[in-house]
Amino acid sequence: MKTFEKIANPKDIRRRLGMNQQEFWGMIGVTQSGGSRYESGRNMPRPVRELLRLVHVEGVDLGKIRRDDIQVIDLLKSTQPDLYKTLKKSARTRARAAA
Repeated sequence: MKTFEKIANPKDIRRRLGMNQQEFWGMIGVTQSGGSRYESGRNMPRPVRELLRLVHVEGVDLGKIRRDDIQVIDLLKSTQPDLYKTLKKSARTRARAAA
């Protein structure tokens, strides 16, 4: 899924994960009532949509991400792009093997 791509139906994602609205939406800082409105078709702001994608589609644990992690990634991408691509590919392969 591309960044900021429209999430077709967040309710389907939530149900597939077996979560109630409070659990699902609370993980990205949205109230249950706000999440219910998004599930009913209200337009979801880009930041909420992106957080939903990161947490519930990509499986990113936001509690583990630190600013210095992002800085290291940016530095690696800009100074050693080939190494970055190799590491990224290895990480994907490892994640698939673990699943």
